[in-house]
Amino acid sequence: QVQLVESGGGLVQAGGSLRLSCAASGSFRSINDMGWYRQVTGKERELVASITRAGDARYGDSAKGRFTISRDNAQNTVYLFMSNLEPEDTGVYYCNMAAKHYSYSPYIDYWGPGTPVAISS
Repeated sequence: QVQLVESGGGLVQAGGSLRLSCAASGSFRSINDMGWYRQVTGKERELVASITRAGDARYGDSAKGRFTISRDNAQNTVYLFMSNLEPEDTGVYYCNMAAKHYSYSPYIDYWGPGTPVAISS
């Protein structure tokens, strides 16, 4: 099993910044893609940003130019630095990682419990 623990969420004024972190622990051989998703009540979970093991990043439209995703492969940790935050960025942010337990096994998606982010205007 893989456990993901997120941290860094909170209440921030519009225009401010936050840094989210997510660390993986447990038994696994390797982690491939890591990412952050946001969910607002009544809406589907949407991609904020993802990053491959090689460091190639992809961003959702609302995150481009304002958010930066990074990872530390040695620490099995992914970060999301969010700047120039807007009230529309409010939601619960979930960490996602694709991990495999053996060299021959497929990658399995794991999710963190979510960390709330609230941006006041």
